[in-house]
Amino acid sequence: MDMVIIVLRTVLFYGIILLIFRLMGKREIGELSILDLVVFIMIAEMAVSAIEEPKDPIFDTIVPMAVLLLIQLGLAYFQLKNQKLREVIDGKPSFIIRNGEINEKEMKKQRYNFTDLLIQLREEKIHDVRDVDVAILEPSGKLSVFEKNPASSQRPFYSLPFILDGQIQSRHLHENGKDEEWLKDVLKQHDIVDYTSLLYLSVAADGTLFMQKKN
Repeated sequence: MDMVIIVLRTVLFYGIILLIFRLMGKREIGELSILDLVVFIMIAEMAVSAIEEPKDPIFDTIVPMAVLLLIQLGLAYFQLKNQKLREVIDGKPSFIIRNGEINEKEMKKQRYNFTDLLIQLREEKIHDVRDVDVAILEPSGKLSVFEKNPASSQRPFYSLPFILDGQIQSRHLHENGKDEEWLKDVLKQHDIVDYTSLLYLSVAADGTLFMQKKN
């Protein structure tokens, strides 16, 4: 009889976990944040314990799972509204290579070694560090690589967002050698008075403006 209960509980919690993960939103495994991993591990441990102890009430496991789901959804909502909270939970991108130079200090800070760097460069089909102009370690652990352009004497202009959810991204401006005064001049040229009404704004190397207003 216990075996039948274990089988039924396994099927039940399989469905519950699948539902919870669907409600938490779609993300690739490599893009999971620390918060996602903590929630996934805790839910998995709860499910295993509930399956191994068939005499324990099912709701003793379902309730904490539901609480974790609510916490995850709540934090996801507040992260959309608060950039600082998003950076605290998910972390910020780190420049491992900038202007062709390896940032050893940042590598030590991120506990990211040269073996990791070379492996991820090879995954991007790059065989020589000298070919890299910029390499950014994303919060997910993925390395975004921009190669040098030998045909051009100008430095690349990386199209990072300068406004996100109505907030000026000072760090992104600095990475591109710009400041807020430059951005305000650009906005003025395009007759944009209130930048807080913008959901997203970036500027291409040729000055082309891409923006989207908030709903």
